[in-house]
Amino acid sequence: MNGKKDCVEINIPAATKAKLAPDDSAKSSFQGFSCKAWIWKVWEFCKEDSNRVIFAFKVGLAVLLVSLLILVREPYEIFGTNIIWSILTVAIMFEYTVGATFNRGFNRALGSLLAGILAIAVAQVALHSGRVAEPILIGTSIFLIGAITSFIKLWPSFVPYEYGFRVILFTYCLIIVSGYRMGNPIRTAMDRLYSIAIGGFVAVFVNVLVFPIWAGEQLHKELVNSFNSLADALEECVKKYLEDEGLDHQEFSKTVMDEFPDEPAYRKCRSTLNSSAKLESLANAAKWEPPHGRFQHFFYPWSEYVKVGAVLRYCAYEVMALHGVLHSEIQAPYNLRITFKSEIQDATNQAAELVRSLAKDICNMKRSLKTSLLKRVHSSTERLQRAIDMHSYLLTAHSDPPDNSSKQLPKLSHAPSSTLFDPDQMDDDLDSTNLEKSTNQTESYHEMMRKQSRRLHSWPSREVDAFEEEGVFSTDFLPRMKALESTAALSLANFTSLLIEFVVRLDHLVEAVDELSKMAKFKLEGL
Repeated sequence: MNGKKDCVEINIPAATKAKLAPDDSAKSSFQGFSCKAWIWKVWEFCKEDSNRVIFAFKVGLAVLLVSLLILVREPYEIFGTNIIWSILTVAIMFEYTVGATFNRGFNRALGSLLAGILAIAVAQVALHSGRVAEPILIGTSIFLIGAITSFIKLWPSFVPYEYGFRVILFTYCLIIVSGYRMGNPIRTAMDRLYSIAIGGFVAVFVNVLVFPIWAGEQLHKELVNSFNSLADALEECVKKYLEDEGLDHQEFSKTVMDEFPDEPAYRKCRSTLNSSAKLESLANAAKWEPPHGRFQHFFYPWSEYVKVGAVLRYCAYEVMALHGVLHSEIQAPYNLRITFKSEIQDATNQAAELVRSLAKDICNMKRSLKTSLLKRVHSSTERLQRAIDMHSYLLTAHSDPPDNSSKQLPKLSHAPSSTLFDPDQMDDDLDSTNLEKSTNQTESYHEMMRKQSRRLHSWPSREVDAFEEEGVFSTDFLPRMKALESTAALSLANFTSLLIEFVVRLDHLVEAVDELSKMAKFKLEGL
């Protein structure tokens, strides 16, 4: 009767602010982390090339200077609204490098001049043809100019001047249409040509005098970096090939998509292969630049940089092929690879040294003879070739070593006895071991090869899986396993042949660099 009998007490925990605080803080911390990550990416982007910040600063400065003609009353009263064309000219004409700005400015100036002359001529003819025929003539001229310019800019010889034909088209249309409505096409054309000239002058003035970014310097640095990247990629690829025991392999999907985050030199080498368009663009822009910096004489041979870059890519293809062997499904046994380790490393180091020496000569703009370096590279490559020839029996697992009873078989001085690939010893081991049918027998040779094949992702895995399902050796399994061993061993021959081919292509690279040094008048070393 006191009210407590039928009462039900429900305890509801209070939703305090302290409990919600962690979620709010987590959201704020997540947002803060995203903001910090974005700021860090921007910082890394700017740090990679500080000229990007300079370029943005110069564009803002040029646009500001042109905008003052509108913001200040006196210039605006002189030019009026036509000064907007100056702002458009700066925004369209201002390029990253000085040479590209000169090139774009030339196309802009020539296109505007031709468009102005055509617009004035057509407007005068249409004005004297009568009120009825005037719009017809103007419309017909717009159609013809649009069709002709669009067709000519597709012609291969006029592709570099494609921007100029676009300028002719839209400048002609704007001038003749606005002149038709305003009734004074000559005055309209002249005012807009003055405005375009002012914008072009401001763009060139700022780009040349305020922290200029020269296309020639960019091309020079890009070529030198490509040389160093190629040498780094070569050494990294060979180092991984000789040190990799087949334990870690990239997935096939990553191999197809070229996703190798742990190989920065490979990414640089791939960028070298994709640098053709960049080198040609920089070379075309550098041709418009006046003598500057270290490039003091006129008619500097910028096109030779493109030729050297083409030969360099010709060598980089071999490095990419070596990288393909490194990540291939068929791998030579580790003990066979290290048998020729000294010769492979020697040839690689000598080749990389020669490439870096060429890069240093281009960077310092000096000419030096590479006879001694070439001799060392060729001699180290010949030693590798002789080692492969003398021990070619190691590359075929079912072959026996040559019968040299009269004299001792030459051995590689650097290889320890425990790592040599001895076919006699392997045959003895194969004869001394039985198939795995009882628990007291040790692991057979073929079982070891099966595991090694799977560990190295060797081909064909279907044969190994089929044997695993059967549980016993088939009658024809031994020949197939030996063929698999020979195929895996020949992977080493493929790797060494690609390395030798790379050295052969270095001769063409040395000739290209020597031709560049002659035409660019590099100083002889020691002078």
